Parts: sequence; C-alpha cells; structure tokens
Amino acid sequence: MTENFQKRKLEDILKEELKKEIIPLAVVNGSYTELSEFVCKDSIIRPVTLKETAGVRTYVRSLSFLLIKAVYDLFPNARVTIEHSLNKALYCEIHMDKKLDNEIVNKIKSRMKQLVDKDIPFEKIKVKKDEGIKIFEKLNMKDKIRLFKFINKDFVELRKCENLYDFFYGPLVPSTGYLKLFDLILYEPGILITYPNEKSPDKIFEFKDVPKLSKIFRETEEWAKILDVADVGALNEKVFNGEIKDIVLVSEALHEKKLAYIADMIYENRDKIKIVLIAGPSSSGKTTFSKRLSIQLRIHGFKPYPISLDDYFVNREDTPKDENGEYDFESIYALDIELFNKHLHMLLEGKEIELPRYDFISGKRVNSGKKLKMDDETILIIEGIHGLNELLTKSIPRENKFKIYISALTQLNLDDHNRIPTTDVRLLRRIVRDAKYRGKSPEDTIISWPKVRSGEEIYIFPYQEEADVMFNSTLAYEMCILKKYAYEHLKKIPKESPAYLEAYRLLMFLEYFLEANGDIEELIPKNSIIREFIGGSCFE
Repeated sequence: MTENFQKRKLEDILKEELKKEIIPLAVVNGSYTELSEFVCKDSIIRPVTLKETAGVRTYVRSLSFLLIKAVYDLFPNARVTIEHSLNKALYCEIHMDKKLDNEIVNKIKSRMKQLVDKDIPFEKIKVKKDEGIKIFEKLNMKDKIRLFKFINKDFVELRKCENLYDFFYGPLVPSTGYLKLFDLILYEPGILITYPNEKSPDKIFEFKDVPKLSKIFRETEEWAKILDVADVGALNEKVFNGEIKDIVLVSEALHEKKLAYIADMIYENRDKIKIVLIAGPSSSGKTTFSKRLSIQLRIHGFKPYPISLDDYFVNREDTPKDENGEYDFESIYALDIELFNKHLHMLLEGKEIELPRYDFISGKRVNSGKKLKMDDETILIIEGIHGLNELLTKSIPRENKFKIYISALTQLNLDDHNRIPTTDVRLLRRIVRDAKYRGKSPEDTIISWPKVRSGEEIYIFPYQEEADVMFNSTLAYEMCILKKYAYEHLKKIPKESPAYLEAYRLLMFLEYFLEANGDIEELIPKNSIIREFIGGSCFE
C-alpha cells in the first residue's frame, strides 16, 4: 500500500488491517519499521504479519519483555534469562530464592494478562551509552553492562515499560495490548512461552516435548560455564583481553571429548551396530563431523566406509516436484529407497555390491565400477538429511543402526534477554561457505534460505528425537571468526535487493561481536568444524 500524508503513526495507518490479524511490524520504504514510529513522507508500506519470520520474532521478543516485566512486578529480586527456542516455544529460566512451581507460573501468567489488558506502551528512549550503563547498574543487570562496554556507539536505545528499563536489539510491538496470544508452561527447571507462529498465526502453537533436544541444550549450557562465556559481553571481554586462544582450545576439546564418547557408545554395541546414520539441518558441519567420528572409530578398530546418499538419487525425470512445480531434491522420494535398502541388506548379509554414481549433469544414475563388501570390522557411515527417518533404511533392523542428530544449537546469547536464534549461526556459516566454495553470492544464499528452512521443517526436525545421540556443533568463539568473513559480503548487498532486509539485520547483529584478534590460520585447528565454512580444513 502507498500512503500520502504529512505525519502519521504507522499504528494508525494500519488500524483496519490490525482488526483482522496480528501485525507486529511493517516494512516502510524497504526498511523494517516499528508500528509506534511516525512516517513523515509519502511512503510504501507493507504490513508484516505472523506469517513471516520477522513478524514472529518481533512478537516473541515483545513477549519476552512482557514476561520480564511481570516477574519484576511480582519478584523484584528475581532474574529472568531468555534461553533458547525449543520446538516452536521459548524456554526461559527464572532465578529466584524459591523453587519454580505451577502456582508461581500461574501467578506470573496472570500478571502478564493484566499487563496486556492495561495496554502499556513499550517506550523507546535514546540515551548516552554511559547513561544507559548507569541505569543498568541500578538494576544490577551485569549482562547489559558487559554488552554495552563493547558497543561502538555514543547513544543507545533503551526500552521502558512503566518503571522497568531494558534493552532489545530488535523491534518490539507498540504496547502490551498486542500480546493477547500466549501461554506459560512449567518446564523444569524453567518455563516455556508458547505463541503463534508462521504455521498457526491465529492461535497458540501446541508444544510437543523434545527431551533429547532439551538435554543437548543443557549440556551446551554446562559447556558455557566451563568456558566462562555466559553471553556475548563475556566473550568480547575474553577477546579484548587476548584470551581467545584458550576459548578455542577448550571449545575444540569439548567437541573432541563428545566425539570420543559417541565412538565409545558405538563400540560398546559393536556386535549389533553396522550402520551409522548422521543427519542434521544445513550448515551443521555434518561433513567434518562424520570424518572426525570416523577417526575416532578407527581408534576402536573399525573400518569406517562412507556411502553418499547423493548417488542414490532417482533419475531426474522421476524426481518429485514441489507445490511450485519445481524438482524437490530435498524430498526423501528423490532417493531410490528400494535400491538403497536392497544394497544395505546385501552388505549386511556379506554380499558384494557395486556402488552407483549419480551423474548430476545428465541427471541419471550410472555404474561406478566401485565394489564394496563388508567384513567384521567394516561400519558404514551414511550422512544425509533423511538419516533419522526410518523409511530411508526400512529393511534394516533398528538394532543394527546408530542414529546421530547434529546441529548448531548456540547457547551463547547477547545478554540475559536477547537470544541468538540458532538459525542465524547456520545462515552465517552458509553465507561464508557458499561464497568461498560454491560460487554463490550471499544475496542468493539469503534468498534461497527460506526454502532450505522449509525443507528442514518437513524432512529433518520431525525426526530429531529418533536419534540415539545428539551433537551440538556450535563453537562458543565462532561468531568472532565468522564476522571477519561475513561482514564484508553482507555490506555489498544493495538496498533494492530482496535480500537486503535480512542482510541488514545480520549486519546489525554482527556489530555486537568483537572480531577475533591474532592469526586465524594459527588460532583454529585444521580439523575444526568451523574450517568447513571458512576454509583450511585438513579434510578438504
């Protein structure tokens, strides 16, 4: 829509649309703009609803502030930490002198609803950085003080809701009255906030428990304590003080220890396990992980043999198509499941097979001439997005398979109240890797990312709890490294590009990190998962 006027608030302009659906945000002349802002010239305005990721993030960020305010009103000495997303819900913890129970949770939820009914504005206040630090010193928000210490700005924008000040690095809705749809659930030792999302924009999404995923987040939290990097401010202090090398060494040691633990699990069941299946979303580091795990398995006397699922693609004309009529190479039915299972069955029976090879130019499967026959020490390593789906290996008994889910599940947040979406870490990894190895521009990577994410929602995430073990490939220090590579790429994306809004958001996000000092070639081990994206891996 195009508006011609002198000066009007976006909230007033979109009054009619707001009666029909939740609109947390708008795009005005190509930039994300809060609804509380005034537009002072002829403008092109596009409402952003909960059908878009940006809309959902704004709504959830605002819900976080609502929760923090409610807890502050009821328990002034309590500390709220917004931890991470958990199966379309937001996991938070409330640190206080009493154990969290349903009575307390219901009390907080009731207070949140009272604040919604009061429709209190989320004010935006611009202050000098030093003044902002003084405000947070009075509130004993040490995480904010650490973060502000390294912000390269003279002024900062704070948020105010009645008597409470806070800081959020992204947009908020204008007031508490926008946040009518939410629920609060006790999820020990913390709580879950459930809310509408892209798939259910007009109702609260029903939470389904994911205990294995929750466990891996708790493990990552323990890793953060070992590293003493609870948030980005703490990480920046380490970088500033020249302690990044220690963070790198300990982070890599934690990865190696977990890899050895997984190899030990497989060895303990060596009489049964013949196939290791590795699955995870894009840019999780599956390739490096599988090679490092293979080394650990060799220590136990195994002879790991990798099998590429790419070679089992059906001929191109038989590939299923998506709703747009384009080939859907992400679909499990893009693979010749019957042939794959036949080959696996033959191998487990001690028979020899000839491995296929897929010719991506002709779009057809051809003979490779490579023969494979398993002996007692051979173990098959199969990496691919469908590894956790039983359909992929339907003819193989479950006891003969060991399934691993890998993803980059960052536990490092900007501060107590500003979480880093795990998808951002993977997207930045992919931007850097695509530009270096695949001849793909950051612009193209960003534009194609929603389709990648859609495929993950269908083919990967529903099966993650099928895994025997999960591996978190994130590294506490990696954003200080990725910034060096991603920042310059993102700056080149022009404002008229459809990728600009996301590129700009990522640029603003990266500004909170200090870039790692020192020689990266000497700093990061050649077998690190981060090398898969920035280059220099010993596995290349």
